[in-house]
Amino acid sequence: MDPGPIYQKLAYRSFTILTDRQGIARALTPLMALLVVLVLVGLPLTVWLSLREITNASLERQATSLSMVITGIRSFYASNVVDRVLAAHGHAFVTAHYLEHPGGIPIPAKFSLELGQVIGNDQATYRYRFISHYPFRGTPAHPINAFENAALASLERDPHQALTNVTWTGMSSQVSYVTPIIMHAGCVACHNSSPASPKHDWKVGDVRGIQELIVTQPLAFDLGDFRYLLIYLVFLAIIGIGALALQRRQSQALVAAYASLSAISKKISRYISPQIYDAIFSGKSDAELSTKRKKLTIFFSDIKDFTATSERLQAEQLAVLLNEYFTEMAAIALGYGGTLDKFVGDAILVFFGDPETSGESEDAIACVFMALAMQARLVELNARWRAQGIEHPFQVRMGINTGYCNVGNFGSAQRMDYTIIGAEANLAARLESIAEPGTIVVSYETYALVRGTVHAHALEPIRVKGISRDVVPYKIDGYIDGPESPTVFSEHGGGIEFYLDVHAVTDPQAARTVLEDALRALDERHPS
Repeated sequence: MDPGPIYQKLAYRSFTILTDRQGIARALTPLMALLVVLVLVGLPLTVWLSLREITNASLERQATSLSMVITGIRSFYASNVVDRVLAAHGHAFVTAHYLEHPGGIPIPAKFSLELGQVIGNDQATYRYRFISHYPFRGTPAHPINAFENAALASLERDPHQALTNVTWTGMSSQVSYVTPIIMHAGCVACHNSSPASPKHDWKVGDVRGIQELIVTQPLAFDLGDFRYLLIYLVFLAIIGIGALALQRRQSQALVAAYASLSAISKKISRYISPQIYDAIFSGKSDAELSTKRKKLTIFFSDIKDFTATSERLQAEQLAVLLNEYFTEMAAIALGYGGTLDKFVGDAILVFFGDPETSGESEDAIACVFMALAMQARLVELNARWRAQGIEHPFQVRMGINTGYCNVGNFGSAQRMDYTIIGAEANLAARLESIAEPGTIVVSYETYALVRGTVHAHALEPIRVKGISRDVVPYKIDGYIDGPESPTVFSEHGGGIEFYLDVHAVTDPQAARTVLEDALRALDERHPS
């Protein structure tokens, strides 16, 4: 296992995936920064330009309209007042029906009514209305809307106020400003004495009516005045769309990078034990040369006479068998929680207790149960391989030991391997070498931890290089099913390939029949 180069390759792969798309992004970075500055500076600038444009346009429209209003008032005054006074040679008088009498000039109410018509001519911005509940006889009744009617009633109660109403009509806004018309002494005398007046009890201070100034502003003008702001908003929208497009490209690049890295990590996981793989990619393990001393249970296995077997088989056939064997054994090892260290030729190294441990006893039991499961599975594989024409399938020896080892990253800064070293690991390999094919041999340290779960018997003591004491190996006989009652029977040799797991038998009668037939045939061929 090589964490350092793995990280380097992952980083390099990520870089190569993102380079094309990110190159564009890097090239656009100065432009994006400039656009951000323009956006920040452009907002107050465009608001100021728009406000200036609105102000200028509004003042221009008001000046034009007021000029037309003043011109109309001046013309009306010149023709309907001054000209009539001059024509009367000093005999002018005020009357409501001034047009019917030479020298007549309009009373204030009539003047206001006609002034409203003059103001509204030739321009649509300003209108002036004089409205009263008491028009003189011969004067058409004033059309009054709801606001004007309410304003009249309100001002009659309290003349010391002004009222405003804002309405929208289509694409135009309209503001109405209403003030009261108050009766003065001359107005009271005229109205109370005139036969055309509908009311003759006026008093000074009464509200004669209202005058209403109506200002209309088309919305289209306002939108045109906001052209700088609209241009800014369009510019901002273009930037936003561009940013979204760039972000989408970046997201697609990240998704592609993630998919690629996921595929790479899955490939790498095939070369590393899952526990080590998880430790590396979760950040629990660092890519540095470091070890720790822990108590482990170590498992070694190899195939008896593998060299001879390889000479009997074609290379392609041997590769298929060996890969199938390793696949099955690895699945069992991982199923029992073992750390699959490596495959060395036909040998397998597995250890329990690092990077995670369930406890010394539990680790040892899991390791022995794993070995028993491997031997049971191998019997099934051998039966299948024989059916495929393989005359001499694999016979595997297994050794297990429990003790303290150094575990961690060994190697160099450029190439590391997460593995174990120590005399206890060597002892596991030595125990495997003295095991008979199809058997499991463990040290006393391991047996002491598992003696409550399996049957075993002691073998002759052996001497192991690096260990000063005699080592007593124990051969595992099977799972415990009552005192001194082995449940697993295994024997391999010339003409015999026998494995029986009493716990695994699902049809005892069929098993008995097969065994009885086998004993009968053996007695006939080889009488005792």
